[in-house]
This record gives sequence, structure tokens and C-alpha cells, in this order.
Amino acid sequence: MTLALVSGGSGFVGRFIVERLIGEGMSVRITGRTPPVDKFFSRSVQFVPQALDPESDFSAVFSGVDYFVHAAFDHLPGRYRGGEGGDAEGFRRRNHLGTAAFFRAAKEAGVRRAVFLSSRAVYGVQEPGAVLTEETVPHPDTLYGEVKLAAEREILAMAGEGFWPVVLRITGVYGPAGEGRRHKWADLFDDWRAGWEIAPRAGTEVHGEDVASAVSLTLSTSATVSGEVFNVSDIIVDRRELLEMVGEITGVAKPLPAAADCSTLNVMSCEKLRALGWQPGGRVKLAEFLRSSLANRGPE
Repeated sequence: MTLALVSGGSGFVGRFIVERLIGEGMSVRITGRTPPVDKFFSRSVQFVPQALDPESDFSAVFSGVDYFVHAAFDHLPGRYRGGEGGDAEGFRRRNHLGTAAFFRAAKEAGVRRAVFLSSRAVYGVQEPGAVLTEETVPHPDTLYGEVKLAAEREILAMAGEGFWPVVLRITGVYGPAGEGRRHKWADLFDDWRAGWEIAPRAGTEVHGEDVASAVSLTLSTSATVSGEVFNVSDIIVDRRELLEMVGEITGVAKPLPAAADCSTLNVMSCEKLRALGWQPGGRVKLAEFLRSSLANRGPE
């Protein structure tokens, strides 16, 4: 049976990836600082404790591993941009140097295919309204984006000699957060239902299951994708439209925020990933998620 290692597998995005690989019949091992709670996944997975420390010995983690997906990221809870808090140097050390060490260990262990979950934050400041392709020159404007880009470059330089790493630059991710956790819009919905004024805002989003399908596709494709970068994004979500949908589902009637100006957004082109067969769920999947997450919430 194929064994896949997912670092950060019990994180928000990592959980979707683990479930996808389980569903495809793989055996899954996860790493992190703490083990997942009981029944967090639909099937039992192996857990090996492992911090993002560039001085670590990763040999036990990679024993018998066929595929490696790096979804781990060390940051302050709930924060990516600004997630370094007051420890910028430690943040760089763990998330840049620690990540690079993970991938070097994977290559040395004979792992053939590996995926690094990067971020649209590497693009940083671009011309308003410009479409972002994988060829767009990155200009990260946060430490988060800088660290992701630095890790990308080291990982892609490792490609070759039977090691095929791929980088996925992922936009905002939504979806169910798992048992005992709240999804990313839960506070927004609560504030709106409570009558608080909501500021206009829009951004690009992709469902966690579609991220997982992109990971699966790049791990299993017969196409030559070693050392490649792929954008992963799906739809523009405006808070006004989102809350309007919530109101329709729940019967809540509260003032809606003004529509955001979406003309200045930098939308990510995903044609390169779609050419491999990737098909995200679009607005249908967004509506399904909202209906599911709001199923037990009545009008107030």
C-alpha cells in the first residue's frame, strides 16, 4: 500500500488532504507537534511527532514513505500574515530553513513525489486588477510571503535525480473546520446576525477539498510536473453576496454591507492546473458548504 506523509496533517488544510488520500486507499502518516484528537479523521492514521526544526533528524519520519505533502506552517494561532509575532528570526528559521530541511530529508530518503503548499502571498503587491499567472514576478510584502517564496526556491532547486517536487500557490481556503473547530467565516456570520456593521471586502477563495484534489492530481499525474509551480484558486467571494446567501438559507434579515470593488483584485489564473484535469467546485460548492454549515441555524 502506498504510504503518504503529510506534515501538518491535523491542520485546517492538512485535514482535507489526509481525508482525500485516505479515500484513495493510501496509508497516511502525519507529523506535527501534537497528535490529533480521537476520531479526527475518518480512518486511523499514523502520527510521528516532528517540529519544524532544521537541525532535526527526519529519518524516522520518512521511513517507507512514497509521497510527501508539506502542509505544516509554524505561526501564531489564527494568523499567517503577521504570524511571526515578535519572533521574526525564529519564524524564518522554522518555516524557511525547517521546511527546506524537510524536503532535503525526503529526497535523501528516496521519496519520489512531493508537494509544497505555498501561498498567493508570494505575489505580494501587483498592479491593481492584474491577473496572476505562475510567471508573474513575485513581490512579497509580508514576512509570511517572503518565507514561503524562499522555501519555494530551495525546494524547486532540489528537483531531479528521481525527486519530483511541486509547489502549489494557494489562495484563501474555506470549508468545514473539523470536529470542535469553527470555520473561517463563523465570526463574520455571528457578527452580522448580531446586527454589527460589516465592512465591505472581497477575496479569492477555494474549498479545502479542491486543494486536496490539486494535491492528489500533482502526486499521481503521469505528466512531467517536477519542479513546477501551480496556482490554486477558484472564485471571488464578496461579503455582501456571502451574507445574502446566509440570509436566504437561515431566514435572517439584516442590513448587508456594500459591495466591494472587485476590479482591483489580483485574480489567480489556474489554467495550468486545469490543463492537468483539475476541476474545482465553484459557486455550487460554496452554496453546498453554506447550506451544510448553517443547517441547524434558524432565523433570529
